[in-house]
Amino acid sequence: MADTGVTAQVQDALTHPILEDDAVSRWLGFAVEHLGPGEATISMELRADMLNGFSIAHGGIVFAFADTAFALACNPADAASLADMELITVAAGADINFISSALPGEILRAAATHRISAGRSGLYDITITASGPEGSRVVAEFRGRSRSIPNPRHHSRA
Repeated sequence: MADTGVTAQVQDALTHPILEDDAVSRWLGFAVEHLGPGEATISMELRADMLNGFSIAHGGIVFAFADTAFALACNPADAASLADMELITVAAGADINFISSALPGEILRAAATHRISAGRSGLYDITITASGPEGSRVVAEFRGRSRSIPNPRHHSRA
């Protein structure tokens, strides 16, 4: 895993049950920096295999990275496993606004925050920043719309 400025001890201590079988998250190689009720921050180094033809971050990579922070913020981190969660919260929709380009070798951070919930629906804002030799800047703003649904993997389902 790339050095994202987070110690290995912190990386090992912060995990989430939805990451157990998440191959895309493993491929992205991010570190979980913060988990809290309705909040999550993750980071990763932008690698060469994440770039588009202009040698900047591919928009789909930035979107997937933000979507992962969104998923972590939407679902409780204290469940022992995904099967323990009776309800899961998934994306009902999302929008992203790209503000600036991210370059290879920069450290991306996605900070997700819950804004409001009504019934089974919620809104989350995720800010994606890039840190490089010239400092930190906003790369994109992502707004996720969530919906809580029954967990198809819940162990007590018949």
